[in-house]
Amino acid sequence: MSKILVVGGAGYIGSHMVKQLSKSGRTVVVLDNLTTGFRGAARYGQLVVGDLADTVLLERLFKEHEFAGVMHFAAASLVGESVQDPGKYYRNNVSNTLNLLDVMVRHGVKHFIFSSTAATFGEPEYVPIDEQHPQRPINPYGASKLMVERILQDYHAAHGLNSVCLRYFNACGADPEGELGESHDPETHLIPLILQAASGRRDSITVFGRNYPTEDGTCIRDYIHIEDLCSAHALALDALLQGQKHGALTYNLGNGQGYSVQQVIGAVERVVAEDGRTVKVEEGSRRAGDPAILVADSRLIRIELGWQARYTRLEEIVQHAWVWEKSLTSILR
Repeated sequence: MSKILVVGGAGYIGSHMVKQLSKSGRTVVVLDNLTTGFRGAARYGQLVVGDLADTVLLERLFKEHEFAGVMHFAAASLVGESVQDPGKYYRNNVSNTLNLLDVMVRHGVKHFIFSSTAATFGEPEYVPIDEQHPQRPINPYGASKLMVERILQDYHAAHGLNSVCLRYFNACGADPEGELGESHDPETHLIPLILQAASGRRDSITVFGRNYPTEDGTCIRDYIHIEDLCSAHALALDALLQGQKHGALTYNLGNGQGYSVQQVIGAVERVVAEDGRTVKVEEGSRRAGDPAILVADSRLIRIELGWQARYTRLEEIVQHAWVWEKSLTSILR
């Protein structure tokens, strides 16, 4: 089977992707600087510790290995930090990606899968959000990802580089086998934050606003299980490698249904109650820039690549994440 380079393969999404690729019979090389990733999470690939800023290392990697394709998950991704330190985001997310694309071109590697984001859209003009929705990012993080999307169009025109950008909304859940999961510092994602409140790793969870124009007044988001997200990446890679797709393609990726903050809290409470746990909830004011509803329209990837979400029940997503949270808690104690 073909050899794939996974950049950022020791992080949350990347490590699950590496496991899926390995289980499907592909040989995987992981490039990760371990700034936010973990050495043990890259257990299914050959780990090379390094950074995309190191062009000498990139040249050596591409000389040593004959890669059929590259999957790129390495990015700085904290919206608030991107506003405070935009240079970090443009250097890491744009300049370093250019280093990777240039070495791919020099070595004739023509297939690229890029981890993009719903943050490229900015404030939604309508929901669910499809691929034709205007892209007007409101922070440097979203802007940096949109820049790469445009670069990929130009690299296809100039160099014949075929790519797929997957714009996803809220990645969540954990490996159903319990080997991998979400572990960020700081943690900013809703489900692990609530689970940490249940496990005792934090005191409470704060609901930021209950006066949004939604049924229960809390924000609605689209949550996609990490395994379903990775299966979409695998389908995109296969489509490129098999010559079924060409160009610089983009797909939105989500469950297509939204859950409110209160619904997520309720799902967590039901799951953790089986272990005798509860969740302390505190009230906070609205945060600037939080849209009331963000939900993906994923019809295009279903039609063109045949992707289907497997884990669509919120409780099942939470259950997998809770198993992972409990394992982390036992390790930390």
